[in-house]
Amino acid sequence: MLNMMTKRSGLSLVELVVTVAILTILASAVIPLSQMTARRTREIELRRNLRTIRTAIDDYKKKYDKAVDDKKINVSINKNSGYPETLQVLVDGYDFGEVTPPKRRFLRKIPSDPMNPQQPKEDPKWGLRSYNDKPDSTSWGGEDVFDVYSLSEGTAIDGTKYMDW
Repeated sequence: MLNMMTKRSGLSLVELVVTVAILTILASAVIPLSQMTARRTREIELRRNLRTIRTAIDDYKKKYDKAVDDKKINVSINKNSGYPETLQVLVDGYDFGEVTPPKRRFLRKIPSDPMNPQQPKEDPKWGLRSYNDKPDSTSWGGEDVFDVYSLSEGTAIDGTKYMDW
């Protein structure tokens, strides 16, 4: 009677194997979802950074055109498009002939391309197009910065190329 009354404690080998199998199945479902979430987050950051740079370029162009219309600056033969020479001009600022501030800045820093990571001390790398380049050009004419694009050759979740954004 005593033998029948003793309670067993602990887990059997079968219970452990079943538990490990269930956890493995759950982990195999969670890992791809977390990778997809990380990729989606980088894509959102890429779209935001492209929008930030393009807005700064457009603001620069508007400010340049207004300064020309107000006759605060003279249009030079070398700079006929009104777009910045480099992305760094958007950070360093440009003198549009105003009294204060002497240089107008459009970006605090050049955002990085999350799909094309660079070394920590490197400047952010973007593909550039000038005003005279074709819309799908992958080589920069060097005259000015009319547009930016990602240098990543990867494909987005929606099937488009990052370079085409």
